[in-house]
Amino acid sequence: MAPEYRSKLWDGPIGRLPGSTGPLNLRTRLAYRDKAWDGYDVVYDVAPEVFGYGVLLIPKGIARGERRPVVVAQHGLEGRPQDMFGCPEIDRQPDGSYTGNFHYYQNVGSRLAERGYVVYMPQNPYIGDFRPINRLANPLGLSLFSFILAQHGRMLDWVSSLPYVDASKIGFYGLSYGGKTAVRVPPLLERYALSICSGDYNEWIWKVTTTDYPFSYMFPGEWEMDGFGLRSVANHSEMAKLMAPRPFMVERGHRDGVGIDAWVAYEYAPVKRFYDEMGIGDQTEFEYFNGPHMMHLQGTLEFLRKHLGR
Repeated sequence: MAPEYRSKLWDGPIGRLPGSTGPLNLRTRLAYRDKAWDGYDVVYDVAPEVFGYGVLLIPKGIARGERRPVVVAQHGLEGRPQDMFGCPEIDRQPDGSYTGNFHYYQNVGSRLAERGYVVYMPQNPYIGDFRPINRLANPLGLSLFSFILAQHGRMLDWVSSLPYVDASKIGFYGLSYGGKTAVRVPPLLERYALSICSGDYNEWIWKVTTTDYPFSYMFPGEWEMDGFGLRSVANHSEMAKLMAPRPFMVERGHRDGVGIDAWVAYEYAPVKRFYDEMGIGDQTEFEYFNGPHMMHLQGTLEFLRKHLGR
């Protein structure tokens, strides 16, 4: 049944673009250096006149013939790949929190590459004046995630072909809008071996319709958030179930203002039950931590180690 439900979601409210079989026309440039890794700006063709961009961190010391797992680390709204690596631990506040990019992403790219993972950080299109993309796409039966899925599909073609990559061990870890990506992209792209949703998982239908809570999407100008026609097809738990039998994890800070703990737990419960009833309950996890809207990089690191190695 999973292929049928994937098609219902992808061909329905998300919208599927035709697959691209043209050359990737890959362009790379060594642009960042660290004692533990080398970093490359990467550009590739998604479709004619449409390109994808991101940053690839390659750990030093990969032996000839060795194949490493990959973590695709995804930024949030208005983010850049450069926000996720090479960030010093500075500006610590008296309460233990941080300001700036370290606060949100905890230097995730550098820390994963130091552990030996190949790390790719895509630039997703939710930056700048991107919302008109939805306005133009919706009448065509498409959405912003139509283009994100196409971008990730082509990226997986390329990453899977790298001689030092284990194509069976490509995981995804996204925060905020990257967490939205975590429940919309890996469930549909089966080459992803696992997915971690951080700082976004929620009772989505309540969040986009309630007027009783200040974090509702009824109030801000982010009008694209509800997803045209999405509420009649899937909530976050239905999307997450499409990961099965692949591993899926939710990371949630108690003080994360995107929602409240009870809603997040309520929406995760059907996922846990689904995995348990399939006899694979150890393939899904939920971690609360005492913090705000950020990656925690504790239980998630163990989850990656457990399912990808390193």
